[in-house]
Amino acid sequence: MTSVYSAEGKNIPCTVIEAGPCVVTQIKTVEKDGYAAVQIAYDEKKEKNTGNSLLGHFRKAGTTPKRKLAEFSSFETELALGDVLTIDVFEDDAWLDVTGVSKGKGFQGVVKRHGFGGVGGQTHGQHNRQRKPGSMGASSYPSRVLPGKRLPGQMGGEQVKVLNLRILKKIPENNLLLVKGSIPGAKGSYLLIED
Repeated sequence: MTSVYSAEGKNIPCTVIEAGPCVVTQIKTVEKDGYAAVQIAYDEKKEKNTGNSLLGHFRKAGTTPKRKLAEFSSFETELALGDVLTIDVFEDDAWLDVTGVSKGKGFQGVVKRHGFGGVGGQTHGQHNRQRKPGSMGASSYPSRVLPGKRLPGQMGGEQVKVLNLRILKKIPENNLLLVKGSIPGAKGSYLLIED
């Protein structure tokens, strides 16, 4: 993330995204595949680290092996096999939906994972229970913790979609988009960007 100044002098937080060049590697049709979609590929990969079936797939499209493949079902423009997509597919000042995998935080307790307040203060001889969940179930009936109770567990590492992020600036020579606000995922992770 970084920040830019608007024409009014406001400091706007933004994220820099490298969005291309992407190559069209397959065009799926209703007759052949049962649904219509366009498969695009991004990020160079060595041939020796690519399986033979994928090597043939990329050769058919007339491109070098790529690391990430993704399908999109709604493209307004007609695309052909081997076409290269850059940030020119996005209009200036457009609104985007960005999908990514959030940062994994490992096994976390209820205070961090669900925002529990912890158990009381530090009175009555309490010394090691500040961040514990406290009482969870009924005392007599049903004598168990009901399903759906928020408990400690794995946090993060989930697919997250952030809606309606505005493009602040496009840098076409480097295929960079400056998008207002934050996006899910660590630095260098892959994103799906939809108009």
